[in-house]
Amino acid sequence: MVNVLLFCLGASLTFAFAPFNLWLIVFAVLPICIYLLAYKTQSPFKSAWCFGFGYFGAGISWIHVSIYEFGGLPLMASVGLMVMLCGYLALFPALLFYAVSRFFKPALWPLCLPFAWLLMEWLRAWVLTGFPWLSIGYSQSNSLFSAYYPLVGEIGLSALIVLVSAAAAVGIAQKQWLHALIPVLVFTVSAYILTSVQFSTPTGIIKTVALVQGNIAQSMRFEPEKDLLAMDKYLEMTSPYWNSDIIIWPEAAVSRIEPLVQTFLKSLDNQATKTNTGLITGLINYDLRTNIAYNSLVALGIDSGTNTEAYAPNHSKRFAKHHLLPIGEFVPFENLLRPLAPIFDLPMSSFSRGDYVQPNLVAGSTYFAPAICFEIAFPSQIAANLTSKSNAIITVSNDAWFGNSHGPHQHMQIAQVRAKEFGLPVLRATNNGVTAIVDHTGHIQSRLPQFEAAVLNDTISLVIGDTPYRSFGNGPIWILALFGFGAAIYQRSQRTPLN
Repeated sequence: MVNVLLFCLGASLTFAFAPFNLWLIVFAVLPICIYLLAYKTQSPFKSAWCFGFGYFGAGISWIHVSIYEFGGLPLMASVGLMVMLCGYLALFPALLFYAVSRFFKPALWPLCLPFAWLLMEWLRAWVLTGFPWLSIGYSQSNSLFSAYYPLVGEIGLSALIVLVSAAAAVGIAQKQWLHALIPVLVFTVSAYILTSVQFSTPTGIIKTVALVQGNIAQSMRFEPEKDLLAMDKYLEMTSPYWNSDIIIWPEAAVSRIEPLVQTFLKSLDNQATKTNTGLITGLINYDLRTNIAYNSLVALGIDSGTNTEAYAPNHSKRFAKHHLLPIGEFVPFENLLRPLAPIFDLPMSSFSRGDYVQPNLVAGSTYFAPAICFEIAFPSQIAANLTSKSNAIITVSNDAWFGNSHGPHQHMQIAQVRAKEFGLPVLRATNNGVTAIVDHTGHIQSRLPQFEAAVLNDTISLVIGDTPYRSFGNGPIWILALFGFGAAIYQRSQRTPLN
């Protein structure tokens, strides 16, 4: 019965994230789950796995859309793959709570659990290239507690939520109401104070931007003869906006491989240069001699004094995606897996990896730290690519793979959190939504409706100043969590009778 309840509670946390944004659920559900795992189960591994299976099963159910609709698998096989993925992800909380319950009494969990949670999330973002989706801190993007992002980042906020939840669970179990209440009060009052602190401020420089959302049907990606139709659509939609400082097309908007569209790209570059506009577009950089391909962004147009290199094959004004998506962009053990099913042999699923750190893209005399699709979920990679010249973050995607699900909204929420963490505007251009502009405070200042061909025409304010998280990264929260973990070990060594 406890395991069923934990499964349901884990699934309910989906409503804390976008597009539902019922963020308060976290502060009811997580203390209950910790209480059950600490005091009401004889098998913490199994019970925590049930919690994780419900959490991920409901939270990332949108992946099923791409597996079933575009992977070429029958329904039962696609469901089976989803079950396997969620079962694998559920192992992380299962191992976490098994280890914590094995070595520490519940009364010490408020001290040791934040460090263990950080370790779990770090492993989840690293093992098998990583999948850091649905980290609990993202749920607070529109709450009072989003004020912690510039200080400790999303992962730091996750650790603080776990600390407060564990303290509440233990305090209530032991009927020590002050022990349950005081961390909540400190956490809330501190967040309220932080809301009045601005780490970056506008410089007064304004840039006009146009983000083009073509709403190209995903099925067209599998029909090469329709590539030119998609490219012409983007060009036609762009034509009224050549007076903008910056124009952004989404991931793979130029849908033919680069060697076959050089005439198109040179024409686009000439038009951008003529109007003194910077245009950034997604394309596939493919070398016909070596068969090496990169999922790329390329900057076109010449800005006087800043961006003086005209377009040419393999010119320097480009970014190659580093963090590739398993199956979609590379296939592990491909000799074994590719023959098994169409999902393992999708077009363009053999990309090479770009460097971890690459130069910013320059468009409209503005320096952008780029991230393609999945990469926006890795704040350390974003931080590594920010320089003293970086004015904004740009992220492009094609979430048409996931249909009308909550996946694209979660993706947008992640981008929103990056803006708050680093105190920089984030421009997110997608094929069919969610296309949006987020200001340096993490506020979504404008967005387009999903599943419509439209252009988001707006401005961004350039800013000055660094957030503590941009300066110090995850270091401070790791140190604090490690200090708490050390205190838990010390208390354990004293053999104090704790319940």
